[in-house]
Amino acid sequence: MANTKKVVKKAANSGEKMLKIVTDQLNNSLTALKEKLGEKKFEKRIKKAAKKLVAGIEKKSAVKVVAKAAKAIPVKKKVAKPALKKAK
Repeated sequence: MANTKKVVKKAANSGEKMLKIVTDQLNNSLTALKEKLGEKKFEKRIKKAAKKLVAGIEKKSAVKVVAKAAKAIPVKKKVAKPALKKAK
């Protein structure tokens, strides 16, 4: 038999982390647009765009099952040999 362990990871924070990373990257890359739109409008649009981008990413399950393979002793199966016909 195989031994199993359950590893619990916090998945709630992963979505928030991804949202923050995407928001920061958009802020850094779109500085010219920030000057044209203004601070308030730019922040609103970045927030909406980041939410839509992160929504497409699949969320991983919170619990992963890790199976350790137990050392199994190979079992030899008996194979039926065909009966030899004796010549008469």
